[in-house]
Amino acid sequence: MRAAFYISDGTAITSEVFGHALLSLFPMEFEHITIPFVETVEKAQQVKQQINLTHKRTGEKPFVFHTFVNSEIKEIIDSCDGTIYNFLEHFINPVEQELGIEAKPKAHRTHSIHENSYDYRIDAVNFALANDDGSKVTDYEHADVILVGVSRSGKTPSSLYLALQYGIKAANYPFTDDDMDELKLPNFLKKHKKKLFGLTIDPTRLHEIRDGRMANSKYSSARQCRMEIREVEKLYKKEKIPFINTTKFSVEEISAKILGEMGLQRYKY
Repeated sequence: MRAAFYISDGTAITSEVFGHALLSLFPMEFEHITIPFVETVEKAQQVKQQINLTHKRTGEKPFVFHTFVNSEIKEIIDSCDGTIYNFLEHFINPVEQELGIEAKPKAHRTHSIHENSYDYRIDAVNFALANDDGSKVTDYEHADVILVGVSRSGKTPSSLYLALQYGIKAANYPFTDDDMDELKLPNFLKKHKKKLFGLTIDPTRLHEIRDGRMANSKYSSARQCRMEIREVEKLYKKEKIPFINTTKFSVEEISAKILGEMGLQRYKY
């Protein structure tokens, strides 16, 4: 299996994002190795040795994605037995020419703590935890978005991802079996209708998820899952609530669609 290294003198998040995005275009499996905080010559030599040993073991040159700003460490990694991709270096010169100023590379700048965005994200995570699964409905005036849907449709992971990655204050509220006889929006949600975003899911997939949690119960039965999805989608359409079917989407994709649909401001950098 071809190996891919993601290396940086910082978090290596940028290397991972670019590298994974590029390799995802190719229909094959890779061995992924991420090595952050390669900040010394000694550490760089160790990583170089690891890459070279991987080359000998597999017989194929590993892909090496990196974003080093330290020139001495960069030279060590560039001399390894791998195929090198330095994303920052590729784009620096064109951007310098466009802006008319020189870049001033600095380690940790991309993903360091920026006080405002960091505080936004921490506050948003606390908000998401306090307002998970309808546990608290009195703070909805402070929410940026309120995710609604049946149990196990992806509300909690989406809320937490929006909070942690983008500083979005996301509450979520579940529609349960008790609501289904005459499903309608509670008054406390009607007041914040413009903040509502619905999640739905394929009934068969919902049955699989619930069956793993509470097998052989009414809650997990295929019939119950079909009924709940049918009723909740009718509600979304009746109330003109934007919604997404989460069945084939990752939490990253779900969150991106929510951000785009709702026009929410991101607090990431």
